[in-house]
Amino acid sequence: MNKILIIKVIISFFTLLTLLYSCKKNESIVNIRTPNIIFILADDLGYGDLSSQGQTKFQTPNIDKLAKEGINFTQHYSGSTVCSPSRSVLLTGQHTGHTPIRGNKRDGANGNWPMSAEAITVAEILKENGYITGAFGKWGLGYPGSEGDPNKQGFDEFFGYNDQTLAHNYYPYFLNHNQDTVWLEDNAENRTGTYAPITIHEQALKFMEDNKDRPFFMYYPSVIPHAELFAPEQYMAKYRGKFLPEKEFKGDDEGTPRYKRGGYVSQPESHAAFAAMINLLDNQVGEILDKLKKLGIDENTIVIFSSDNGPHLEGGADPDYFDSNGPFKGYKRDLYEGGIRMPMLVRWPGMVQAGSVSDLPWSFQDVYPTLADLAELRGIPPNVDGISIAPTLLGKAKQDYERPLYWEQFSGRRFQQALRMGQWKGIREGLRGQLTVYDLKTDPGETTDVAARNPEVVRKMTEYLAVCRTESDDYPVLRPRQG
Repeated sequence: MNKILIIKVIISFFTLLTLLYSCKKNESIVNIRTPNIIFILADDLGYGDLSSQGQTKFQTPNIDKLAKEGINFTQHYSGSTVCSPSRSVLLTGQHTGHTPIRGNKRDGANGNWPMSAEAITVAEILKENGYITGAFGKWGLGYPGSEGDPNKQGFDEFFGYNDQTLAHNYYPYFLNHNQDTVWLEDNAENRTGTYAPITIHEQALKFMEDNKDRPFFMYYPSVIPHAELFAPEQYMAKYRGKFLPEKEFKGDDEGTPRYKRGGYVSQPESHAAFAAMINLLDNQVGEILDKLKKLGIDENTIVIFSSDNGPHLEGGADPDYFDSNGPFKGYKRDLYEGGIRMPMLVRWPGMVQAGSVSDLPWSFQDVYPTLADLAELRGIPPNVDGISIAPTLLGKAKQDYERPLYWEQFSGRRFQQALRMGQWKGIREGLRGQLTVYDLKTDPGETTDVAARNPEVVRKMTEYLAVCRTESDDYPVLRPRQG
């Protein structure tokens, strides 16, 4: 009888071990199906500013690693040609004809015009589906306490610059941590003790460490290489004297009203500073990848890298010297390819084929539904304009190359629209302006208007432009400037 009891105990013990192993195995499956997501967004980095995209004056080995170990999309577009609306498109999945923030507008001294409470961001959906969410860098979609506050738009934690105007400066007086102001004492007056992108980066790495055991979404909108050209001396020393003749810029230095309040400080070595800043950004991307491996979550993390719009012409920047827009025409604030065609690299070990390349045209509006698809999220709002490109990303199917992609932009009293349909790209001023058409298949540099030779393309584009947007109370089209 005792032997029978012992046998039963042994059987029960091994049955329990089998069940525990089964549960652990199932838990691993669940973890694989709920990947961590890191979206790294550079600021004003051009299509040609990565060595993987053709940059020859400096190298970006860590960012290039994303292309080598993942997929490089050669026809990807940002949400807009300026900062705030591009971010709004990314987070809401709505193109600029529908997204809440359509321009770099301010609400007086409060800060950037706030995103509405009705907006449902990808961070909110991820949070509702069990993700911890954090944003580290530049926000620009609503001042603290407004409806556009990152803590009210789905982010559990925010650390960085809330006001994108103050994000012009790399040694600011303060940064924002959720609802708190973090004063940087060693940046007081004219001191330059704390380089903000490094401090922000440290907080992002801490977020990864703190949340390594649960699914997380880390939105990392870096301020590099936007506006003010300023890098720590250890980086400047590497490039000083290598890009001659240097470009000198005289800006808002100590004693001027905009010093550390949005103005750009003087920089006698603009070329070296730009390369130094890209070097720092590339190192930070490498540190994020290293941290994933150290934490043991590398294979279960999707890492995405892109930029919010094309290269700028401010603060001493010299995009022509570095060929920052690659083979494309235009810069930031232009709806030409140089203003909106951006790098897009996606890495997910074991899921995305390493070293693959895709020429599928897609844009920031598609990021939201793509992440929702990959993470199997529920509750996606019906007003999202984008589609999931997960089939292309995972190599499962070829998707629609002819799908229309739309942009509009406000610059002062100027309103423009742009539309891509397959190989065709159209741009016009105002709602009734003359449409200029380019054949991107044969003319990616947009040098020749072929509208007169393609009346059917003009007709289709005109019909689509008539119905693709809604009027916005916050960003109304100025009637005297239409057409």
